Amino acid sequence: MIAAFAVLLIAQAAPAPADTVTDARILAFAAAPWDKQDRGARLRELGVHHGTRVLVDYPCSDVCPSYTTRIIHYAVEPGPDCTRIGGVVREAVIPRGIASNRKSFCVPAVLGTQLIPLGGG
Repeated sequence: MIAAFAVLLIAQAAPAPADTVTDARILAFAAAPWDKQDRGARLRELGVHHGTRVLVDYPCSDVCPSYTTRIIHYAVEPGPDCTRIGGVVREAVIPRGIASNRKSFCVPAVLGTQLIPLGGG
């Protein structure tokens, strides 16, 4: 019990990772063209922004790569934690089979709050 408490205290006291990406870098990455044919990892890390990991997700449906989309988001769930780190909740259209679903993500505020369209535009 004491060991678990000590681990919890250490985890809470650990400093946030140093930032490796800025608002400008995130905006430039979001504006840059990308290759839907790139069949690399579906989830990639862009860096650390305001102490939080920024991920780039490339979900695809059964018609890959035509309906691949790109979603830049924090490694934080939408909700109070997102607000606490300065993120905003944004909806994305995720391809799924012959249809699509909407899913919420916590994104850097610099990316705004508009819907992320199918195709990743």
